[in-house]
Amino acid sequence: MSEAYFPVESGALGPDENFLSLDDILMSHEKLPARTETLLPRLGALFLERSSGGESDHGIPEGSKLEIPLWLAKGLYDNKRRILSVELPKIYKEGWRTVFSADANVVDLHKMGPHYYAFGSQLLHFDSPENPDVSQTLLQTFIGRFRRIMDSSQNAYNEDTSGLVARLDELERGLFQTGQKGLNDFQCWEKGQASQITASSLVQNYKKRKFTDLEG
Repeated sequence: MSEAYFPVESGALGPDENFLSLDDILMSHEKLPARTETLLPRLGALFLERSSGGESDHGIPEGSKLEIPLWLAKGLYDNKRRILSVELPKIYKEGWRTVFSADANVVDLHKMGPHYYAFGSQLLHFDSPENPDVSQTLLQTFIGRFRRIMDSSQNAYNEDTSGLVARLDELERGLFQTGQKGLNDFQCWEKGQASQITASSLVQNYKKRKFTDLEG
């Protein structure tokens, strides 16, 4: 018999993704611009449309520009062997970092990349002189948007919230849902509809043992 799916927490904001998390699986398939630093033999057929000059029965020449999934880029990236180099997607480059520093709330993160924070955190695995600026932008963007997200979630009771979450990335949508749950729980408590508080089973068992000891 099939069982309900319980969401698995994402690990993408840490060192590695959680391969049991659907969010991490989807995030790891987002494309990343890369450039080959050496000949990749017999891979022309896999990247025929993306490689510059690769033929279906030949390798991908050195210097070819590709767009490959994040999981593949992490697997091939090696500082010592220099198989490929990775470029920052445009939303993480200096131009967009300037926009975020001016007013992060105006950006439609879901349109630009539904896993903005998680994907950006994984980009820090690749050595780049811009990594400190990218990580600072990720942090400041989250801080700048957090208050508005939570304010919105706490002031939308029994309303259509689709417009409020449309511009949020997946992490922010999770925060919004958490805020909504807190609001709904509080409203139920205020109306006397909250679940009745009962003694813990540990306390009940302790009382039973104590009563038995007294009888003995």
